[in-house]
Amino acid sequence: MLWLSIDRNLDASLTRQVYEQIRFQILNGIIHVGEKLPSTRELASELKISRNVILDAYDQLFAEGFIEGSRGSGTYVSEGTFLEDTSKYELVVPQQEESSEEKTSDLIDFRSGIPALNLFPKKKWSQLTQRMLADHNDFIFGYGHPEGRMELRVALCNYLHKTRGIRCSPEQLVITSGATQALSLVSKLLLTKGDEVCIEDPITHDIQTIFQQPGVSLYPVPVDEFGMITDMLPSNKKPKFIFVTPSHQFPLGGTLPIQRRIQLIQYARESGAYIVEDDYDSEFRYAGPPVSSLQSLEPERVIYIGTVSKILSPALRIGYLILPQNLIHHCRELKWFNDLHSPTFEQLTLAVFVKEGHLEQHIRKMKKVYRKRRDFLITCLHDSFSKGLKIYGDSTGLHMVAAFDNVHFSEETVRKVEESNIRIYPVEKHSIRKGRHQNKIILGYSNLSPDEIKEGIRRLAMYV
Repeated sequence: MLWLSIDRNLDASLTRQVYEQIRFQILNGIIHVGEKLPSTRELASELKISRNVILDAYDQLFAEGFIEGSRGSGTYVSEGTFLEDTSKYELVVPQQEESSEEKTSDLIDFRSGIPALNLFPKKKWSQLTQRMLADHNDFIFGYGHPEGRMELRVALCNYLHKTRGIRCSPEQLVITSGATQALSLVSKLLLTKGDEVCIEDPITHDIQTIFQQPGVSLYPVPVDEFGMITDMLPSNKKPKFIFVTPSHQFPLGGTLPIQRRIQLIQYARESGAYIVEDDYDSEFRYAGPPVSSLQSLEPERVIYIGTVSKILSPALRIGYLILPQNLIHHCRELKWFNDLHSPTFEQLTLAVFVKEGHLEQHIRKMKKVYRKRRDFLITCLHDSFSKGLKIYGDSTGLHMVAAFDNVHFSEETVRKVEESNIRIYPVEKHSIRKGRHQNKIILGYSNLSPDEIKEGIRRLAMYV
């Protein structure tokens, strides 16, 4: 008789438990080739479970070639099913893990770019999703187009023209699975071996990784409190594109002034380069409306990237590209080969959310929330660090940068800080040319309550 154990408290079905255990014993030679297995009735009686469970498990083993036989003649272990040297193979029963929130409930994470997740407009989103499902026919359950739903592209074009001065038609807009896919598509669209890219320094390390293809060189252009120092663009190079975050430079937070924007456009025209504008969180500007986009100045040379991850939720995975006319067809092809199309339901719900003004209403609400959290963080920083503190990039977005005199945020310093269960992010990790920003850290505040902000800065002050 086989020795098997059944646990009705496991998530795995009874059939799966029987199948996995017999399979394990066959692979490891515990049940030998040619050995006869118990009948389904016999084994079901022994384990006190339904015979159908055993029948289903045997059917699976038969389909995979582990066992053979015919009705009335018995069931036997097939030839060639013993796998030598499988002593390390173990039957593992999955255990439910605690969520990261449960494990580190006391963690205060100053990660940037995370909106206030508890303030996502769940009720309105649910209502619109139900309405969308009721209003559309069954075709929405099929495959979509790589460029995305026309409803969303029209809604975004109208919204972006109104709020950012964007000049485009829906045909120029491609919906992506977040800004990361948009950046990846740009990389595949424009870069080949031997190409060069001008990029802000510092800039998020993830973007460096996406653009750092074999044979592609990144040329770092320094930034100051106003963004990319366009005077330092290389005169002796022909970059394929220049990557900038002009509305809120990441991470230092500068807004590129019009003089530098014009200089950047002139450089792109003379060198034949495109400009890739990442407009990741400019909706949240705390002194007046968002600044106009770079794309509004030169639509045929600027590739514009946007996302709703910072506005609503990163879980939606919706971003978009706005392309010059000559790049549209190739980008749609690349998108199709990448993942066919972005999720339809989220696109249609977002289209209504934007069209009916709920997005603008949500942004107005969240600006008030984030402004209060930003102001409170600044107050806490000044209370705890009365001298030797400088703050960058606090006029826009979901983070700021704090610089401290005579402080070096080395790996050892960061490790000691994190022992107090707070997480900080040195600017230096995003630097291409090292050694210029060792005294600065990025402090995201949008997903932290005032109590968490206050406690986090209190803990930070113990080490800085």
